[in-house]
Amino acid sequence: MKFFADTADTAEIADLAQTGLLDGVTTNPSLIKKSGRDIIEVTREICGLTHGPVSAEVVALDHAGMMKEAEILRKIADNVCIKVPLTIDGLKSCKALTSDGTMVNVTLCFSASQALLAAKAGASFISPFVGRHDDNGFDGMNLIEDIRLIYDNYGFETEILVASIRHGIHVLEAARIGADVITAPPSVIKGLFKHVLTDKGIEGFLKDWAETGQAIG
Repeated sequence: MKFFADTADTAEIADLAQTGLLDGVTTNPSLIKKSGRDIIEVTREICGLTHGPVSAEVVALDHAGMMKEAEILRKIADNVCIKVPLTIDGLKSCKALTSDGTMVNVTLCFSASQALLAAKAGASFISPFVGRHDDNGFDGMNLIEDIRLIYDNYGFETEILVASIRHGIHVLEAARIGADVITAPPSVIKGLFKHVLTDKGIEGFLKDWAETGQAIG
C-alpha cells in the first residue's frame, strides 16, 4: 500500500521523504491556505520532494473553468495530479484530462456508486473520505470494502486512495481491505511508529548499555 502525505507543509514532507515511506502528496485549498503560500510556488516545491503524484486541486466548478485551471497546474511539474470534485463537470474534466495522459484524483467521494462513476470516467485515483463518513454516522471502512469489491469485479485500474484518515486504525483497516493508497496527515503516519513496548525496549537497552560503561566509536 502506498503512503501519501496529506499536507502542504514542505518541512513535514521533506522529513517523511527521508524515511523512504513517502509515495506521494495530496493537497487541497484548505491545506494551501494553512501553508500561507502561493499554490504554484508551494506545489512546485512539493513536486521536487517526491517522485510520486502530487495532487493539486482545481477550484472552478464548471468544466471549462476546471480545464483552464488544470492547464496551469499541470505545467508545474510532470508529477502533478489534478484533483477534481466528484460532480458531472468534475468527471467531464477527469475524462478529458486522463485521455490526454494527465493523472487525475477524483475527490469528495462518499458512496460506492460515485466511485463507480469515477472509475468509468478514467480516474487515476478515487478519494473516499472515511473520517467524514464516520463523523456523519456511517462506517467509512464499509465504503472502502464496497469500492474494492466493485473495482475488482470489473477490473477497474483506478486506485483507491483512502482519504480523511484520522488515526492508525483507519490505516490498518485500509491495508486489510486492500486499498491501494492512504493519504494522511504526517502526524498520523508518524504515529504508526509508536508502541509502548518499543519505547520500553529502547529504555531497557539504553539502561543496560549505560551500565557497561562502553561507547561505540
